[in-house]
Amino acid sequence: MALLMASSLHTVSAQNIIDVHSHVVSPSYLDALTRHDALLEEGFPLPQWSVESQLKFMDEAGVKTSVLTLAAPQPYFGDIRESRSVVRQLNEEAARIKSEYPDRFLWCATLPLPDVNAAIEEARYALDTLHADGIKLATNVRGQYLGAPELDPLMAFLNERHAVVVLHPHKPEPINEQVMAQTPLAMQEYLSETTRAVANMISRNVPARYSNLKIIVPHCGAYLPIAIPRMKSLTPVMQQAKLVGAIDWEKNLAPFYYDLSGSHSLEAVRLLLTITSPDRLLYGSDFPYVAPHVLTGGLQRMKDYLSSAPDLQPYKEMILWKNAQKLFGKGTPHSK
Repeated sequence: MALLMASSLHTVSAQNIIDVHSHVVSPSYLDALTRHDALLEEGFPLPQWSVESQLKFMDEAGVKTSVLTLAAPQPYFGDIRESRSVVRQLNEEAARIKSEYPDRFLWCATLPLPDVNAAIEEARYALDTLHADGIKLATNVRGQYLGAPELDPLMAFLNERHAVVVLHPHKPEPINEQVMAQTPLAMQEYLSETTRAVANMISRNVPARYSNLKIIVPHCGAYLPIAIPRMKSLTPVMQQAKLVGAIDWEKNLAPFYYDLSGSHSLEAVRLLLTITSPDRLLYGSDFPYVAPHVLTGGLQRMKDYLSSAPDLQPYKEMILWKNAQKLFGKGTPHSK
């Protein structure tokens, strides 16, 4: 009987897992990219995706709920009207998926950047009318990087809404095409790009100034566990040279959460805990960019090291689902 109860509890726990990093690659999005010959803009083919294939992976892996966000590239090719139309269709599609499977999916809205006014308008519509669970922001859109002064009105609006903001790397601009061809973006540059964008935000105190935001950094925090100590140590030197102003490190780091998609490991988790706390770590899969059997094996490996490492055992359920449940749960303004 005890063994049966333990097995039942394990099953219940497994089915509570929340995946905060998965992507929707809809036909309308692919059509928009096809019209602009942009299917290979990020240097590699976009994977096939469907609601059915994602549900199949979730059921096999024991994932209860997945948070859907748009993949890269950003659907902007110089025509803001077209971009607004494509983005609106994408957001309405994602909202329909959630309404059809309310216990299985959450979603974060795409915005028609680089037009900041259009982005604010779409964010308002997505949050108020479509009831988006958050907002996805690219590290840059055609060279407009997070942390840029022109984005302050958007950040102020999202701050008023206490929004969850999911970051994701996109192709940097400018970029060395030869380097990208030799070393595909996903292998290394996406980590640099995430670190670059977050560092840019910190240097202007964006997270500190808009402290109601809850910002999810992807891929095990990229290089931030290494970059942040370096930035801290060099800040006085840069300030003496009048290259940067005052940086409030505590307030700047406070809004960040970190998903464990990509190259997660026991060592990566421990490294992240040098810059954050266990209540800020979240499970992420990166479906459909990684084969389902690889993701399922990776999730099992995560469960194993979270169960066996004495320093991480108390936080296993927090990392796998409780932190995400609290972040996206009831009582936050974006869930009304």
